[in-house]
Amino acid sequence: MNDASRSASVATAPIIVTAVFGAADQAFFDAERRRYFPPERNQLAAHLTMFHHLPPSLAPELRQRLVFETRGVPAPGGRVADVMSLGRGVAYRIDSPELAAIRARLAAAFEGLLTPQDAGGWRAHVTVQNKVDPAVAKTLRGDLLAGFRPRPVVIAGLAAWWYRGGPWEMLSKHMFAA
Repeated sequence: MNDASRSASVATAPIIVTAVFGAADQAFFDAERRRYFPPERNQLAAHLTMFHHLPPSLAPELRQRLVFETRGVPAPGGRVADVMSLGRGVAYRIDSPELAAIRARLAAAFEGLLTPQDAGGWRAHVTVQNKVDPAVAKTLRGDLLAGFRPRPVVIAGLAAWWYRGGPWEMLSKHMFAA
């Protein structure tokens, strides 16, 4: 892609916002995703999406807001709370009131610019299986629940990504205080 086509792509590419996990938790979720996600569809590392589609014009303001939410701020507490059904997939539900508050502040700041998916209720989760037969998903959920115990999860930062139809491209990453 040349510089001109790259610039045009950036100008029209929506932005995705995710939470960033600590290394051990990221490794766990990635391993689960490699194990259970259909390989032909698994183009991304495991992730917790906070916003699915923000307008590209918000990039400068979004960066400022993510800096404000993270710089010098202690990492929010969180836990892997449950194994949830997605109908045609399975995810780990993440509970973090502090992360939910950050998302609510960002949603309020961008009110009127959010897609219906992002304006609706938020269910924080990490998908480890998707786009499979519902019976396959139901079996996996049962298997994962059999050995499941809620546990803490490290939420180390926030990230913004350009989405251009394939693997995401990093826009910015903002880490909480250690």
